[in-house]
Amino acid sequence: MLQDIPTPTLREASPCVLETERLTLRRPTLADVKAIAYLANDRRIAENTRRLPHPYSRDHAVELVRALGGGRATVFLIENNHSPLGMVGIDWREQDAPELGYWLGVEHWGQGFGTEAARAVIDFHFEEFDAEHLISGARVANPSSRNILEKCGFQWSGVELHRFEALGSSTPVDCFRLSRSVWSSLKNWGSSTRRER
Repeated sequence: MLQDIPTPTLREASPCVLETERLTLRRPTLADVKAIAYLANDRRIAENTRRLPHPYSRDHAVELVRALGGGRATVFLIENNHSPLGMVGIDWREQDAPELGYWLGVEHWGQGFGTEAARAVIDFHFEEFDAEHLISGARVANPSSRNILEKCGFQWSGVELHRFEALGSSTPVDCFRLSRSVWSSLKNWGSSTRRER
């Protein structure tokens, strides 16, 4: 979901680092290419992420980092103790429907990192941008991702067919929506802090 993401044209957001209890989220750099390629080059990740190719090479990671290098990208590398775990961010292809996307390396599944990272980026989104809602989706065959979205307050809005690059076909996706008002009421889920770069 996070390949070649256009930058938002909404209110100016400065590059920053997001910090949670266990995680640091920051803009990826070329120094991260090897780690990104290593983590993303797993068919299980690609089959659950619409725009991630498989196999995923260093060239794919370089292309991603360079695409995110300019402007106000809202895509972050997820780190725990300076060790990369995956990526999380907002896809702005549809200006009126910003979309949360994320993936974690397989060895980091099931430890709550996805929910923690998603919540930090959701907070960032609603605090920095004027959008009234955020959308996301999870393959029907991916209950773990659905669980992350539900823990973040997303409400199910239906099922659609979406094309997955690694599958080379379309598959059913549970679609979700989070409004600013629901996010406000759930904001007590913990705090993340932001440092300007």
